[in-house]
Order: sequence, then C-alpha cells, then structure tokens
Amino acid sequence: MIRLALFALAASCAAFALPASAQFAKTEDAVKYRQSALFVMGQHFGRVGAMANGRVPYDAAAATANAEIVAEMAKLPWAGFGAGTESGKSKPEVWKESAKFKELQDKMIAETGKLAVAAKAGNIDALKAQFGPTAASCKACHDSFRNQ
Repeated sequence: MIRLALFALAASCAAFALPASAQFAKTEDAVKYRQSALFVMGQHFGRVGAMANGRVPYDAAAATANAEIVAEMAKLPWAGFGAGTESGKSKPEVWKESAKFKELQDKMIAETGKLAVAAKAGNIDALKAQFGPTAASCKACHDSFRNQ
C-alpha cells in the first residue's frame, strides 16, 4: 500500500514537473523548486547511505522505500533550471555548459534508478555496491556546477 501511494505521488510530481519551467512566476520560484526537490532527494539518499555505510542497521523495506523516492525525485529539479533562473547555489556554468549539465543529469537519473533496483534486491551488498556510483554521480554535478 505504501509503495502504491509513493508511486502515485511520484507519478503526480513527475507529471507536473514536465511543464514546470513555464509555471514559475518568478526566478525565486524556480530556484526554490529545484532546491526543494534536491533537498528532499538528499534527505532520502542520506538514509540509504547511513545503511550502506553501517551507521544505522540495514532495513530492506526502508532502504527500498527511500531509494525509490530518491530515484523519482532525481527526475524533478531540472525544470527549475530554465533560462533566466541563474541564481541560488548554481554556478553560471549550468547555463554556459548546458550539454555537460544535461549529461550529468542523465547520469544521476540513471544511477538513482539503479540504486532503487539494488535496494529492491533486499541485499545490503547490492545496496553498498550501487551506493558509491550513485554518490559519485551527485558529486560530479556538485563539483562542476554548484557553489559550495
């Protein structure tokens, strides 16, 4: 039941995110949208990481639920990076190097999808194996496109 509710929520968010760039009345709205999506994703990714790194006991159901949220949230923030939204923690390179930015987005979306699959395996070793590449995909974008 929880999975169905999470799926319905994620599907609704994804459906609304597609035309989201046209929906922002102000630049600040776009910045807030992308930062909020990335914040929520980071919170759930941190929960998975705590299990993968042994800081909290492994719970297969919690790992799966959190990884699924991460994978769905990874699809959302990009609508908030439209033209004219050059502010927040993002470097100007986001808009100057849009092909590289898109490549890193796609990589992160793919890696978070693999994380969800690994979590569904119900095996801590599979989760650990995929956690590193997923974290690296996040870090690659932060290193290139985020002001610290």
